[in-house]
Parts: sequence; structure tokens; C-alpha cells
Amino acid sequence: MELARIAALPCWRGPVSPRRLAGGITNVNYVVEDAGEKFVVRLGGDIPVHQVMRFNELAASRAAWAAGISPEVVHAEPGVMVLRFVEGRVFAEADVREPANLERVVALLKRVHHDIPRHLRGPVLLFWVFHVIRDYGHTLIEDGSRHAPRVPRLIAAAAAMERAVGPVELVFGHNDLLAANLIDDGTRLWLVDWDYAGFGSPLFDLANLATNNQLPEDLERRLLEAYFDAAPGDGTWRAYAAMKCASLLRETLWSMVSEIHSTLDFDYAGYTADNLARFERTYSAVAAEPDVR
Repeated sequence: MELARIAALPCWRGPVSPRRLAGGITNVNYVVEDAGEKFVVRLGGDIPVHQVMRFNELAASRAAWAAGISPEVVHAEPGVMVLRFVEGRVFAEADVREPANLERVVALLKRVHHDIPRHLRGPVLLFWVFHVIRDYGHTLIEDGSRHAPRVPRLIAAAAAMERAVGPVELVFGHNDLLAANLIDDGTRLWLVDWDYAGFGSPLFDLANLATNNQLPEDLERRLLEAYFDAAPGDGTWRAYAAMKCASLLRETLWSMVSEIHSTLDFDYAGYTADNLARFERTYSAVAAEPDVR
């Protein structure tokens, strides 16, 4: 049924044979060749339990293309988005940890945060990770998750982290900085997949990049210095450390909710266990610091 729907899209100039792309833990993706060009077709409707709304993803994707950050959207309709295919090497975590690549990613993030808003049209979402965490907590309890008994303690930890973050600058963030969302075409980096995009704190994108790619502390400090053009002071470092905890907790709760709501073939239980362990280790270290309790 998916193949037939893709093949029937009005954007094609001839008959096409969609091929499933590997990976993806939120959407189903296909690659299509048509008249000598390649395209990616993303299938997926709104996912309210994850606060994924496709009108927002579409607006972010179009603005990211206009800003020269992401490939062009050539067709969109409810549940479907067609983008030009980027030929290049998809990053792995080790690529992000290469200091030269990290500098390139930081430069790209600055453009995301400050250039994309100039091209946005229509309504878009706010992404505040602590609201996402609280909403996930409600979902887990209301829907009878096996993890429900953990929720009160995790939400209390998030409240402490939110206090530690304090006031924030508002930028437009990507908010899902997995290595696989970065593509190197040999000349430049592209950033794809705008499911969770929205206005929020730059510290979340920086922390999310660090936690998703397991940056060691020396690279974390280089990350912050490159972004802010200055070595991080104690206040910035504490707020960033709190956002690291929030990033890991959001990923953990995302996976817990996916265990009971997703129909994709993915080991969410294993993903939950891994991220929960990483959160607990990081939170224990951060919570022991002064002013982060």
C-alpha cells in the first residue's frame, strides 16, 4: 500500500519503483529515482504523543532549504514529504567527535539558530524540553507503561534541572542532533529531519549534540567555546550540564513512550535501558555540583 501511494504521487515525471531506506525510528523513508534524479520520500502523520506535527516539520524543512541547510522539499501532502536526495556520507558518532568536524557542525548550528527564522512562514512550534518531559510523564502514567513507577522521581529530577538552566536565549533549534541527521557531500554539511524543530534554547541543541554523540568533556568545552566565541563561564557550564541531563531524560522518556505507541520494528526496550543508564550516570554527577539541586 505504501509503495502504491508513493508511486502515484503527482510529482513524478515517469514510472517509479520506490526502495525502502534503512534506519529511521520515527518515520518510514523511501528513495525514488525519477528522470535521472533521486528523491527521499518521508511517510508519517502527526504523532501527538511525541509532539510531532507535520505542518511544523514542513515549515522548518522549507525554511532550512531556503537557508541553504537542508535539501529542497519538492512535494508535500498529508502524511508525505518528498525531498531531493543528498549524495554524501552520513555521519556516525565518531565523525562528530572529530574536532575539525565538530567545528563544522557548530558553524552549521549557528546558521540553524539564526538564519532559519528569517525564512520561516506560518505557525511553528515552541520546543521546551522540560514541557516535553512532563508531557511524556503524564502519557506513561495514563497509558499504563511498565515504567510508570519511575515517573515521579524522573519528573522531580527534571524540575531541578529546569531551575538550574535558568533564563534562556530564544533561537530556532533542530532538537534531534543524531549523527545520522548530518550528511557530508564532500564540500559541505547538510542537516536533515526536522520532526522536532522549534523555537527554544541554543543550549538544548548543544547538549543534545553532545549526548547523542557521546562527546568527552574536552570536546564539550570546545563545543561551547566555538559556539559562544568564548570559554564557558561557570554559569554557562552549569546550565549546559543541566541541559545534558534533560537531553538524556527526554530521549529516555521518548523511548519509553515509543515502547507502547510505536509500530516500527525497533528495539525500544533496549534503547530505553541504554539511555536511562546514561541519564542516571550524568544526573548523579551533575546533581552533586553546587547550585544544581
